Amino acid sequence: MKVYKFGGASVQNAENIRNIITVLNTAGYDSTVIVTSAMGKTTNALEEVVAAYFEKRDYIPIIEKIENYHLEIAKNLFPEEDDIFEDIKVFFSDIISFLRRNKSLNYNFVYDQVISCGELISTKMVSAYLNFSGIVNTWLDIRDYIKSDSNYREGKINWKLTQKQFENFDTSKIYVTQGFLASDPNCFTVTLGREGSDYSAAIIAYCLNAEKVTIWKNVPGIMNADPGYFKDARLLNSISYEEAVELAFYGASVIHPKTIQPLLRKEIPFFVRSFLEPEKPGTSVRRGVSINPNIPCFILKKNEHLLTVSSRDFSFMQEENLSTIFNCLSAQNIKVNMISVSAISVSLCVEDKFGTIDILIKNLESFFELNIIKNVSLYTIRHSNSEIQRNFIKEKKVLLEQLVKETYQVIVKE
Repeated sequence: MKVYKFGGASVQNAENIRNIITVLNTAGYDSTVIVTSAMGKTTNALEEVVAAYFEKRDYIPIIEKIENYHLEIAKNLFPEEDDIFEDIKVFFSDIISFLRRNKSLNYNFVYDQVISCGELISTKMVSAYLNFSGIVNTWLDIRDYIKSDSNYREGKINWKLTQKQFENFDTSKIYVTQGFLASDPNCFTVTLGREGSDYSAAIIAYCLNAEKVTIWKNVPGIMNADPGYFKDARLLNSISYEEAVELAFYGASVIHPKTIQPLLRKEIPFFVRSFLEPEKPGTSVRRGVSINPNIPCFILKKNEHLLTVSSRDFSFMQEENLSTIFNCLSAQNIKVNMISVSAISVSLCVEDKFGTIDILIKNLESFFELNIIKNVSLYTIRHSNSEIQRNFIKEKKVLLEQLVKETYQVIVKE
């Protein structure tokens, strides 16, 4: 079994959806699970629907705009009598019906029930178009297979139950299914974190003992830097699982942080390739290979916050204090991307994914002195050296820097 994952850019318009046929014909598609994200920026648009709902603004025009976007793509792919048009209308009607009858005040719960519609609609359209084009496939609701807890927006996989769901899976067919989604014990939708479709592909591959996983992107493969921010970004031909984990941990946008672990457990090869140039090999990720070419890798995370936590009485920042700090971070689902500890303070570069930084600050102020600088940028350079570091920080306002082996991190205010 092979697992292919197509991201939002690869299905953002009719032309790109047609291109999936070219990719499949080039790469082969027998016994394949095709995992697809929501189309284009649909997830962002649906997030605006949820925000409008909780702010008691009119969300209907936003939904209608998203619906029209999908209908317009369908018009360029299908004859006007095709059933897909009614399917699309039903999906968006269901979103409105859910919001009108919903009684829950849990933002994350509502978020997951609404946001998930992007992947469901996208996969319905892709599956229908592949069938229309002669690639016979079965549409799957992945929520019937991937099971998680009820930690909405960041679901934790119930591996035992998920594997059981895949036990009698027919691996001889072609399937189209959703990334990013799971279901909890009450059969409500749970999402796996933004950009979680890669993780879904890895979960499916693990449960089916897949031959390989290929992520089809609008870039040549894994680059040593984001070409949108760094000049002269270069393709990495091959890296190890370990290197991929490091890059993902530090924020390389092309790899979801959770993707590698399931593949590593069963040593399933992982490829990142261009859906625009499917004949090219892209980047391969395997056990025991060296980074090729052996060059520095640059990672940028914007909109971070630098939080310095100090003891009030100049007591040492020992285990008890650190435990209090990290318990508060965990309670607010705030991720730490860099940490520096001195005798009486700890500096943290944090990511406010769920908008809870102000609650964190209020909780920590009960115990510590705090200083926070919001909206900073964190740069991480893997395989760095002193010359690279000196040249990199020229003319930058450096707030904090740290070097661990060959990994250099610097926080700057831009």
